[in-house]
Amino acid sequence: MPCLTKKRHGLKISRDMSNRHVRHLRLLSLMILSAVLAGAAGVARAEDPLQEFQPVEKRGRITPFNGAAPLETGKAGSGDSGQLPAGELQPMAKGETGAPVDGAAPSEGVTVFERMGAELPPLPAEKPFEGKPDDAYGAFQRGYYLTAMGLALPRAQLGDRAAQTLVAEILDSGLGVKRDPKAAAFWYEQAANAGDPSAMFKFAVLLMEGRVVPRDPKRADELMKKAADLGNASAQFNHAQTLTADMPGEKGLKAALPYYRKAAEQGIADAQYALSQILINVDGIPEDERATARDWLARAAMAGYDTAELDLALWMIDGIAGERNLEAGFRWMRRAAEGGNVVAQNKLSHLYINAIGTRQDPVEAAKWYVLSRRAGLQDPQLEDFYLGVSDEVQKKALMAANRFRRS
Repeated sequence: MPCLTKKRHGLKISRDMSNRHVRHLRLLSLMILSAVLAGAAGVARAEDPLQEFQPVEKRGRITPFNGAAPLETGKAGSGDSGQLPAGELQPMAKGETGAPVDGAAPSEGVTVFERMGAELPPLPAEKPFEGKPDDAYGAFQRGYYLTAMGLALPRAQLGDRAAQTLVAEILDSGLGVKRDPKAAAFWYEQAANAGDPSAMFKFAVLLMEGRVVPRDPKRADELMKKAADLGNASAQFNHAQTLTADMPGEKGLKAALPYYRKAAEQGIADAQYALSQILINVDGIPEDERATARDWLARAAMAGYDTAELDLALWMIDGIAGERNLEAGFRWMRRAAEGGNVVAQNKLSHLYINAIGTRQDPVEAAKWYVLSRRAGLQDPQLEDFYLGVSDEVQKKALMAANRFRRS
């Protein structure tokens, strides 16, 4: 799903958040939140076992986006906070697939034993299909791009906005045809003028960039807001980004909050993360909403967003927005570290040294310190620890670190 933001105010623009376009703005969005929330009042929390090396300020921890590819999760459901048992969440191993993000296990159907002696419920009434099948989109989904173009183009020329958007997508991506950004922009604009939310978002991005069409920030903002109000999740997130950039301070954050929430409910992991930070830090948030902050953070973490994994680990260890769970916090920290998050690698070393949520393991502690140090993160306390262990421990740690880099 596409997800871009404004170029002005220093915000960078990438192209898309789908499988085609994986670059995405994250850094400034949370830097904005960080700057705004840095002065927010704090609340009391439980004694912090990491306090000597990991202070967690205020109610939560604001960290900048780190450039990891954004992902989507399942919908939280309109108007439903979708409470997740964050303290019990188990991070999945690499390559592992699991239950849906919201925790629902897949149905196995009615078994033979359940049917014995029981009358099956009546089938629901059959609903007649209205309208003709969209052959063009069906061909597109199956990868028959030339067929899709051949079916969609005549409809696009007759003013069908869905067909216009499909033609633009094929031309923009060069799927089965030569890539033609200018022709794609033409069809995106036609579909946007006809009211297609996806085309509005795509054309707004082009207007922001100013490479294929003349740059027009004002019209881009108007189209982005229209697309957001029509329910486009990517536009909702980016309109929220625009509001936080144009209105620094809590006023902008509160104005952006409904759009972050809508995007989060549609599965935008970046929005889920941003929502969690606003809920835990901004003053005046109702307590019942503030109580869902860890749940939203958990959704972003379950989507594989490593910064959310790191923060969820710290929240669990420190007892922020929920009960303390050292073991679960350790598991999430390890998950983020294994994904390459350098800060998580550093913190994981501390957890191994202090036996927080796990057993004490000097080899693992030294290994993760070596990895974080190689990435440029200096830590005098860990350096003292490393120099104080035996040569044998250092040797094993270096070998383990080298194996990790090759894996």
